[in-house]
Amino acid sequence: MMDHGSMHGMGDMAVSAGFDYTLAFVAGFLGSGHCLGMCGALVSGYFMNSGRQRSYLPYVMYQLSRISVYTLFGFAAALLGVVVMSGGLFGKIQSLLQMLIGLTVIGLGLGILGWLPWQGAFRLLPMSLLRKGYARSRQQGAVGGAMLAGLLNGMMPCPLTFAMAVKATSASTVLEGGALMLTFGAGTLPMMLFISLAFGKIKANVRGFMYKAAALIMIVMGMHTFYRGLSFYVEENFRHHNYFYFLKERIDSLILYLQQVISYFGDLISNIQNM
Repeated sequence: MMDHGSMHGMGDMAVSAGFDYTLAFVAGFLGSGHCLGMCGALVSGYFMNSGRQRSYLPYVMYQLSRISVYTLFGFAAALLGVVVMSGGLFGKIQSLLQMLIGLTVIGLGLGILGWLPWQGAFRLLPMSLLRKGYARSRQQGAVGGAMLAGLLNGMMPCPLTFAMAVKATSASTVLEGGALMLTFGAGTLPMMLFISLAFGKIKANVRGFMYKAAALIMIVMGMHTFYRGLSFYVEENFRHHNYFYFLKERIDSLILYLQQVISYFGDLISNIQNM
């Protein structure tokens, strides 16, 4: 039987994973506003050039194929993380790697906000090849072409997707990493279905606001990952780095203060409503 400490640790991991999934979905939804500006014209142009579809199946398969690429990214990223963690890198090194991942995600989020000179964009395929692939996909039939185009769309460069993939490397299992990216992709689904079905547009300033909000959420996720690594480091009693203890104490004090502020305003709103 598991001892109380093991059960408590598993409970903490479950709560942490749920927190990450929630933020991943919200980040995907808000980040999909940026998708409209970055690849919305490509998506709507594909269906315009392919002609109106007699069923919704091509639209659905396009988006499912796109999200499947994100999920595969999550599996691959988490597998990389698991291999690194299981290759004898335990204890202090494991916690330091998790803190490094958190700082990387924070840096990518700051880059998206324009507070750093780089955004961490990556290109799995050059844009010229993506355009050629889209042109050829129209020759593969309604459903087959939509699936191919969706796969190509999933490989378009996107700093937010890259940041989420980096976050997935800190997942405790490969399935958890895939689920994280799947949740992120599911968050983008409503907006991307809208653009493919209705060819609608959202104003550039609204898209920009949503994208920055998604970047802020990524920064929160990075901070959460960093804090998990820091907490594990402190729990392992690596006492020769006392400044890590000092840093965790300061962060714990800040978290407690924010909880008190939220509780205060929650009580204040509740009292006003009961007046």
